[in-house]
Amino acid sequence: MTRCACGVDVHAHVVPEHFPRYLGSQVPAEWPSMEAAHACHRNVMIAGKVYRTVSDRCWDTPKRIADLPAMGLSLQVVSPMPELLSYWMQAADAQQLLRYTNDQVAAMVDASGGKLAGLGAVPLQDMDLAIRELEYVVRTLGFAGVEVGSNVNGVPIGAPALDPFLEACEALGAAVFVHALRPAGMDRLVGPAALQQVLAYPGDVGLAAASAITSNLMVRRPDLRIAFSHGGGTLASLLPRLQQGWDVFPALKDAVREAPAEQARRLFFDTLVFDPPTLRHLVATFGSSQLMVGTDYPFNFHDRTPVERIEACGFDDATVVQLVHRNAGRFLGLEKTPS
Repeated sequence: MTRCACGVDVHAHVVPEHFPRYLGSQVPAEWPSMEAAHACHRNVMIAGKVYRTVSDRCWDTPKRIADLPAMGLSLQVVSPMPELLSYWMQAADAQQLLRYTNDQVAAMVDASGGKLAGLGAVPLQDMDLAIRELEYVVRTLGFAGVEVGSNVNGVPIGAPALDPFLEACEALGAAVFVHALRPAGMDRLVGPAALQQVLAYPGDVGLAAASAITSNLMVRRPDLRIAFSHGGGTLASLLPRLQQGWDVFPALKDAVREAPAEQARRLFFDTLVFDPPTLRHLVATFGSSQLMVGTDYPFNFHDRTPVERIEACGFDDATVVQLVHRNAGRFLGLEKTPS
């Protein structure tokens, strides 16, 4: 059993109980809807197909809160199911859906008695609309920041095209949580569709985090707080090669203004790797100040004992405290974190 129930989970998701009626003349092909499934589950329908079957814990705040103590958690930061980010829709259509979703997240946070905090979603396919929605979720809804995809229709998070948005996040003090989305390399997978989450997600997150380093994001935006899901994916394995390449290739050293290994230690990562030895490696690579609890709750493929897994790594007490809640407090910009 875990020694405490004071963890802060920065990676958990919401799916609204209902999706709104489209306000327009022609419903976009990928506008989501809900259909009954079984017991307390519903099917999220996208483009006429079942995208995912989800339980009522995606929208039932009391049930969600009741699950927190057994996971060692006192605060859960909720963000929309990544497929709802809707970068592939027309921007105005995505804006309509995301405004509804952000308001649903806010309603859950308001009903949680301080047990939930929110990350919003923005239509990053349109920079002006994205910044406008960012201001709404931070200033009006009081969210700590936003969830964004590892790529926006193929454009990685470190690309210059997205820099105006990240500049706005830095100026507002908004945390940015990067989640895998529609990953590259799906044509190389052999097996069932679930391998997208199991194998392709970490690859796309790793490339996204690498793009933040090779674009000098944290050199240019030193006050930006940005985190990468799934332990940063493959970044911890890519980083030694990137560092060696920086030492060997003059063109790479000219382009990347600070050592990749040093830049990586300015990024945040969640602990969602399901393996204590891997988690110990991430702490050694990125630093004990940069890792935070992540679970992927309430989907079936989530970590049910995140704090217990951290405690099983053999870290000293100070490191456990950092990983369990203190680093999340810094990332989220909270004035107080659980003691």
